[in-house]
Amino acid sequence: MRTKIAELDRDLPISNISSMENIVKDSVAQPRLITQFVSLFAAFAMLLATIGIYGVMAYSVAMRTREMGIRMSLGASQRDILKFVIGQGMQLAGIGLVIGVLLSLAAGRLVSSLLFGIHATDPRAFGTAAAVLMLTSLCACYAPARRAIRVNPIVALREE
Repeated sequence: MRTKIAELDRDLPISNISSMENIVKDSVAQPRLITQFVSLFAAFAMLLATIGIYGVMAYSVAMRTREMGIRMSLGASQRDILKFVIGQGMQLAGIGLVIGVLLSLAAGRLVSSLLFGIHATDPRAFGTAAAVLMLTSLCACYAPARRAIRVNPIVALREE
C-alpha cells in the first residue's frame, strides 16, 4: 500500500495505514468489551437469581412438609402438589419479572448508546429475556417440587 501511494506522490506523508476492516474493528472494540462484561455480569446475576429461587423454594418445601402431608392425605395427587409448589415459585418469578421490566424500561435510555442493532425497548429482547428468566425459574423450582411430591403423608403428619 505504501509503495502504491509513493508511486503516486512521493511528497505525501504516510503515517498510519490500515484497512477499513481494522479501523472498524478498532472503533467498536471498547463498546464490544463493555457489552461482553455486562453480559457476563447478567449471566452471573441470572445464576444468583436461580440459586436464590431454588433456596427459597427448598426452604418453603422443608418448612411446609406437614402441609404437603395433609394435602396428600386429603386426596391431593402428586401432580397437584407439583403444580402447587412450581406455581408458587413461578409467582415469585413473575413478580420479579414485572419489576425488572419496569426498571429496564426506565433505565433503557441510559444504556441505549451501548446497544447495536436493537432499541432499548425492543420487544424481542424483552421477550427473550422474560422467557429465559421464566425457564430458569421453572428449572429452579422443579427440584424442590419433586422433593415435595416424595413426602410420605404418614411420616409428614407425625413430624412436628
